[in-house]
Amino acid sequence: MKDSQTDSNKSAGSGSGSLPSIDMSTMDACIEHAKEIKVTQLELIKSKRYDFAPEFRDMTIQLYLLGVMWKFAETLGNGSEARELSFAAMKTMLVQEGWSPRRAAKRIEFLRKMAKLEDGHDALAVIVGYESVSGDNSLAEVYDHYVDDMQVSGAFWRLYDRGRKIMLYGGLLVAFVVIWFVTLFMPGNSAIATLAAGVIAAALYVIPVFLIGIFMYRTKIKKYKTNNQSE
Repeated sequence: MKDSQTDSNKSAGSGSGSLPSIDMSTMDACIEHAKEIKVTQLELIKSKRYDFAPEFRDMTIQLYLLGVMWKFAETLGNGSEARELSFAAMKTMLVQEGWSPRRAAKRIEFLRKMAKLEDGHDALAVIVGYESVSGDNSLAEVYDHYVDDMQVSGAFWRLYDRGRKIMLYGGLLVAFVVIWFVTLFMPGNSAIATLAAGVIAAALYVIPVFLIGIFMYRTKIKKYKTNNQSE
């Protein structure tokens, strides 16, 4: 990106990151522009049927729109404040979409972290959003980069979600059965002892399931990395 971006990166990275003054008309224009781009890009990728984890899908769109609004704010003459203005606009946009102000603020903190890589460069989605032009396939370009990444795939996320439910509901069921058994066949035990028996039984179920899940996760990730290295 050009030199003005470097200046905006420095200003955004210092202090609290808040703008001394926000031109509401400029921010509203950025939001409207981002909404139009979002509708257009989502329509363009509809036929591709990407299968990503919901959190990754939403985060990528938001980072992409930050880049879009950053560039748009610069075209309106905001210079070094353009990048920071894009975060302020994103927060307002999230609130308009139904997020609570507190939740939106936490989301912006998360997006700030994800918008920068460890080496200090902007994330791919931000860069592509910044360099995008109306009607292109730039969002698809970002998603295509991750389409073979198992760690952000929808299938992997669904496997994790099922495993979490198995641990939760299975643990509750085991605890209920043990408490019922102790209450029915060992009536002399105190309520605390009965409850403790249920908790211990649930832990004996959840811990092995959790360890098996971790083992499966590491095995799949290791296999994925090995395949990538061999290619």
